[in-house]
Amino acid sequence: MAMRRSFFTIMAMFVILLTACSKKSSNTSGTGGKTPGGTCNAQLSDVESMAIFPADNSWNQDISKAAIDPYSNQIIAQISASHLKADFGSGLYDGVPIGIPFDVVCGSQAKVNVTFRANAYDGNYGSESDAGPYPIPLNAPIEGNGQGDSHVLVIDKDNKMLYELYNASINNGNWEASSGAIFNLASNQLRTAGFTSADAAGLPIFPGLVRYNEMAKGVINHAIRFTLNSSNVKPAYISPARHSVNSKGGQYSLPFGAKIRLKANFDISGYPPHLQVILTALKKYGLILADIGSNMYISGAPDERWDNDELQKLGGVTATNFEVVKFN
Repeated sequence: MAMRRSFFTIMAMFVILLTACSKKSSNTSGTGGKTPGGTCNAQLSDVESMAIFPADNSWNQDISKAAIDPYSNQIIAQISASHLKADFGSGLYDGVPIGIPFDVVCGSQAKVNVTFRANAYDGNYGSESDAGPYPIPLNAPIEGNGQGDSHVLVIDKDNKMLYELYNASINNGNWEASSGAIFNLASNQLRTAGFTSADAAGLPIFPGLVRYNEMAKGVINHAIRFTLNSSNVKPAYISPARHSVNSKGGQYSLPFGAKIRLKANFDISGYPPHLQVILTALKKYGLILADIGSNMYISGAPDERWDNDELQKLGGVTATNFEVVKFN
């Protein structure tokens, strides 16, 4: 299968994240999911009271004491010049929120069919997608406002279900996408081996996002999604990932699904309190490799309350401050 992320995607992310803007965009309430019987008052903050997968799920696993991979030093050496970068923030750049947005709906939200198709950006992965239907409102936010990967993430808060689309768009009032996946947030069930999802690794995207509300509570209790350049990613995957791409990584590279963690002795005391919450999570839950992109970019949801200048201070953390959790 051809690699699902293009050079243009990586460059778009790079340009967006070079800019820290003052203009804000609201990220406090969901679309509400209007139904014939009334209006649902779903809020984005509703997910903070939900269990995102069972406690023993790989996303929620404490890896602070897990064994180090015997080739950790060699793998990290390949990306040693890379710095941690928040692939999210506040404000807009060219009208585009910085990060991967998500929406929250109620169980009463009407479900619609999604047409899986190819377009100029990527191919048709409908044969590896969940047929649906999907409870995605027409006004659900699209990542990048339809530029680049164009992910759409929707959580049904009542039924504890997650719906995700990749390369999504609306055509004549109907949702279209290159691929889609549905996850039961109360289950550890993985996708069929070899199947992609809205993410190249066949993983859910939402559980790996840094969200402002959880950071504000003082605890991030899950692994965080991150990307590496194709040359640093093996054309392989390990659980919980289910899919690989034609990446260019060699012996000393990571497969999709691999985890790295911030070293326990890395001193975070000099970082702002908000960033200490993120860095503490990187020591306990680590980063999970989910897609091709820029090295050491971590994913999060856009929010008007992020301080972009503060987030840039994560650049003081380099790849050499991490170690690879054993995966062989």
